[in-house]
Amino acid sequence: MNEKQQTISRSVSVTGVGLHTGVVATMTFVPAAANHGYKFQRVDLPDQPIVDADVDNVVDLSRGTTIEQNGARIHTVEHTLAALVGLQIDNVLIQLDGPEPPIMDGSSIKFVDALLDAGIEEQNAYRNYFEVPEYVHYINKENDTELAALPLSDYRLTVMVDYNSTVISSQHASLNDITLFKDDIAECRTFVFLHELEALYRQNLIKGGDLTNAIVIVDREVQDGELDHLSQLLNKPKVSVNKSKGILNNVDLHYPNEMARHKLLDLIGDLALVGRPIKAQILAARPGHAANVALAKKIKKLIKSGKGDIPQYDPNKAPVFDINQIGNLLAHRYPFQMIDKIIALDENSVVGVKNVTINEQFFLGHFPGNPVMPGVLQLEAMAQTGGILVLTSVPDPDNYWPYLIGIDACRFRRNVFPGDTVIFKCEFTSPMKRGIVKMSGRGYVAGQLVCEADMIASLVKKK
Repeated sequence: MNEKQQTISRSVSVTGVGLHTGVVATMTFVPAAANHGYKFQRVDLPDQPIVDADVDNVVDLSRGTTIEQNGARIHTVEHTLAALVGLQIDNVLIQLDGPEPPIMDGSSIKFVDALLDAGIEEQNAYRNYFEVPEYVHYINKENDTELAALPLSDYRLTVMVDYNSTVISSQHASLNDITLFKDDIAECRTFVFLHELEALYRQNLIKGGDLTNAIVIVDREVQDGELDHLSQLLNKPKVSVNKSKGILNNVDLHYPNEMARHKLLDLIGDLALVGRPIKAQILAARPGHAANVALAKKIKKLIKSGKGDIPQYDPNKAPVFDINQIGNLLAHRYPFQMIDKIIALDENSVVGVKNVTINEQFFLGHFPGNPVMPGVLQLEAMAQTGGILVLTSVPDPDNYWPYLIGIDACRFRRNVFPGDTVIFKCEFTSPMKRGIVKMSGRGYVAGQLVCEADMIASLVKKK
């Protein structure tokens, strides 16, 4: 999985009919800055409102996932989002001049092809992965649906479907490497059972559905004259069925388990609504949009709780800033230069490393015989980490001094001893105004929280 965030090199558009609304729309993927994420924009509405691709904005799950915000609604977002996740594209503005992305052929492949044609561009910011820290489980006994997310330092998905059908047997599909999405999953099309068609039309759905954008599975005997009615329903001059295949108009499947693979595609798209790239093992038995979104909400709740959002330190990876580069930014020197490395840095957050050794000068007088790093120096190290974030947010950091001017909600959770490696993460909690900025900071040792504080910093111009 990629370490750096990505966007596209140029804008690219696709046009087609929406599956459920039946409205023809053009969807344009537009490059976006680091940490922008996925956002839809209804350019056909007054003020062109933005809709964040966020699970908290889900308003309808009738045969697709619909989101709404700022008075704008976007239907059936899952195939579009799956294409972006599958290509590990992090930041895109998705402009629509209608209520629903084009269904195209019922899969994600047309979006994938368009995005690849636009080109993928690496950005100078690290991906903000959420590593699921514990077993997350969702079950719906009424629908016999069960999904789980398990801790894993990768992103893998396995789906099982079983419709008790004589046409479709129990199917499984797996994706163990996200880079294989284009080849193994992207072209798998949406599907519907024949017995569902009339009901869906009565529910004012699939207005744009026809045999070019969905697989129709014939799961019962077709009565005389019914095929003529279906041809009118599906806007086709003639439809037929080969009973040995059980697929309307005898459409060839891309894979024997194309239905399971499409359910995996939907799952990827729905879980994109968590709002961050995920590292987890996802297991899903008979998933659907409602279950997918329920699991996404549970994962987002974990993110909000702070669980699993612990920065990971790999000493084999090159740092963003080494000790010499840190010295070029901060004026602190021995014995007050507290940070050894910066291992992650973007527009809103920074991660620094402090290696604590018995040779620290403060151990001479701080609890001799029981060396413990002073809490105020833990806070100083955290503040220096945040100072780097503040300085790198301006184009001319050499012209400023970063000063800590406020501390709130400071807590020390456990002692820090010689031999510990403290990982500090600081994040902006408000935009900078007149040189004043607010940050939250946390320090971890071996994945355990050791200190935390809210800080206010000021950038003062050098005289």
